[in-house]
Amino acid sequence: MKKDIHPQYYPNATIKCACGATYTAGSTTPEIIVEICSACHPFFTGKQKLLDTAGRVDRFKARVEAAKKYQEEAAKKVAKKAAEPKAESKKEKSEAK
Repeated sequence: MKKDIHPQYYPNATIKCACGATYTAGSTTPEIIVEICSACHPFFTGKQKLLDTAGRVDRFKARVEAAKKYQEEAAKKVAKKAAEPKAESKKEKSEAK
């Protein structure tokens, strides 16, 4: 390794969180201050909640329901057309005469 190009390494650097938790780790800075850590993050504490202020989830569910209804109606129309007897074309009628 080249000399004098690497930063100072602190094997016992202190990491402080806004919630008051402190940790020790190796770093190139002697002290690190963070806003959130595993002790206060909602995902790790189990207090996570879904924020849907714009109503995106409800709109998505409504679109899915509308698509299902459309598919059902289209399937009914296809089944109805398949059940109806086919009308003879003009060409077939003239040949029959």
